[in-house]
Amino acid sequence: MSGLNAPQKLAVEYVDGPLLVLAGAGSGKTKVITEKIAHLIATGRHEAKHVAAITFTNKAAREMRERVARRVKGDKAEGLTISTFHSLGLKFLQIEHERAQLRRGFSIFDSDDQLAIVKDLAPAGLKNDALYALHNLISAAKNNGLSPEQAAEAARSLREREAAGLYARYQARLQAFNAVDFDDLIRLPLLLLDADAELAAGWRERIRYLLVDECQDTNGAQYRLLKHLAGTRGAMTCVGDDDQSIYAWRGANPENLDQLAQDYPRIKVVMLEQNYRCSGRILRSANALIAKNAHAHPKQLWSQHGDGEPVRVWACKNNEHEAERVAAEIHYLAQAKEILWGEFAVLFRGNHQSRPLEKALQLLRIPYHLTGGTAFLDRGEVKDALSWLRVLANPDDDAAFLRAIASPKREVGATTLEKLAGLAQQAQLSLSKAAENISLLKQLTPRAANGLNEFTGIIHRLRDASERLTPAELTRKLVEQSGLLAMIRAQCKDEASYLRRKENLDELALWFENARGGGAGELAAQLALLTNADRGEPGNQVRLMSLHAAKGLEFAAVFVIGCDDGNLPHSASIEEGRLEEERRLMYVGITRAKAHLYLSHNAETKRWGSVEHLLPSRFLDELPAGDLLRDGSDPERESAEKKIRGRASIKEIASLFDP
Repeated sequence: MSGLNAPQKLAVEYVDGPLLVLAGAGSGKTKVITEKIAHLIATGRHEAKHVAAITFTNKAAREMRERVARRVKGDKAEGLTISTFHSLGLKFLQIEHERAQLRRGFSIFDSDDQLAIVKDLAPAGLKNDALYALHNLISAAKNNGLSPEQAAEAARSLREREAAGLYARYQARLQAFNAVDFDDLIRLPLLLLDADAELAAGWRERIRYLLVDECQDTNGAQYRLLKHLAGTRGAMTCVGDDDQSIYAWRGANPENLDQLAQDYPRIKVVMLEQNYRCSGRILRSANALIAKNAHAHPKQLWSQHGDGEPVRVWACKNNEHEAERVAAEIHYLAQAKEILWGEFAVLFRGNHQSRPLEKALQLLRIPYHLTGGTAFLDRGEVKDALSWLRVLANPDDDAAFLRAIASPKREVGATTLEKLAGLAQQAQLSLSKAAENISLLKQLTPRAANGLNEFTGIIHRLRDASERLTPAELTRKLVEQSGLLAMIRAQCKDEASYLRRKENLDELALWFENARGGGAGELAAQLALLTNADRGEPGNQVRLMSLHAAKGLEFAAVFVIGCDDGNLPHSASIEEGRLEEERRLMYVGITRAKAHLYLSHNAETKRWGSVEHLLPSRFLDELPAGDLLRDGSDPERESAEKKIRGRASIKEIASLFDP
């Protein structure tokens, strides 16, 4: 157990009763869990097969298994359970399937399957939003461990009563299909354990020591499940941080940490307050912010790192200006401080904020990965438009031709394309040029030949028009004349979906408006190369992600954008007086940073076609002024930095359009 500080060592060695470890951000909680598993096995307190560690993501479980494998050698770790709550629930149901009235080999329905059942059982004519709402209410009832009957008793509104009635029919349909949904993986084991004391005792014999990571993120059903498994003896270690509870919207209940003390009066509490991640200024900012929340167990994180750089607070004009500053600063830090791309993160409240960032990073040729969403240039309609532009620029681009000819389809199926490819190979032509060859077209069916003729006719008209149009104008003309817009209209079931996808194509045209030199086709080809071959592995890319997705991660440099009132904190939370979770979300963002932290806010934004003026987030005023460097507070420094970053940005933008 070398390398542990005193509180960590105490948490690892304490096995005489229930233990709650309140682990602050960056305090080494995973190390504590790993070392405790090794300690339990090495001291002979429990065999590995009787120890179970539960966390919330498969990734976290996998990393924990790898760490334990390095600490526990040979076959001593055989039978050890390290899994998510849901994986443990699945294992339970696979063993106890008969008690759950399931046949062996039952199915697990994903969200699409679940929604299809809800749609089939719900009253006709309900729109998608209403269907999602019903499904979410059913899910919420399950996460609280409620049966359909209990959900009906607990219903308070008309919508909740409708959902409870639907829940009963929904569950009957699942049973008829010999299936469970994701929520059933917790609810059904809990139902069986509640009803059968002998079964519960058997599972406590199977799992004699329980470790639970991220305990603050447990919902009602998960908390009751861990109580069943730990039993009255409380042979367990729960690790969590009430300051990082940011999942109330999906049922997490941070009060479960306080509930532990009531359910287990003998529980010992150990606090991990030494932070191994953040610089002094960043950590003081985090402490000052989170101190505004009420605490049953207040913590004061500290670090042996020096003060480091001040926390930068940027006042930006709008989202585009903000994105440009972020991209320029990342480019500068990567060169001046030799920080790898994978050590940068840009965090935001919602994925819709990523679009200006993606365009700004593309301009500077900075590789990035968008977590929890589809990158702008990877969106289907954008890739379709780029394929058309690439064919216009290079008739020999077969990959672009194959995508363009199918977007939209023109009576040219896979069989026709396969035959065309064979003819093109014999004639030593590209597919695009083969599609223009009359003698080759005669060897195809009239319908296929007509489809190819239609496609090549549009290509020729657009190519002729490209000589007098700007890249942005050509892109807009292409979207209309190619049939892409009509295809999207036909595919979308509602106006909102159509407008979202159309907006992506509008954004592509706007991107080209910022370009200088070269045509849209050449630029499209460069972008296609960048989004595929030049991106590299995810670990070597700037990470764009929501604040929720960033929990548990750390980076050398972090940019938290959109620190505006109404966004962070969110307007709904302001109106409903629910600021504590929003403050915890900001706290999570701040504590991801090791050395460089940037917080930016905007003067205005465009919303629904009009300009909306914004105020800086109220959370910025809760940070210690002495650790911040706000825009305008040091004009001489800002002027020098602006020149350096400006020169770097111009050089990169120019190189993008080099012949």
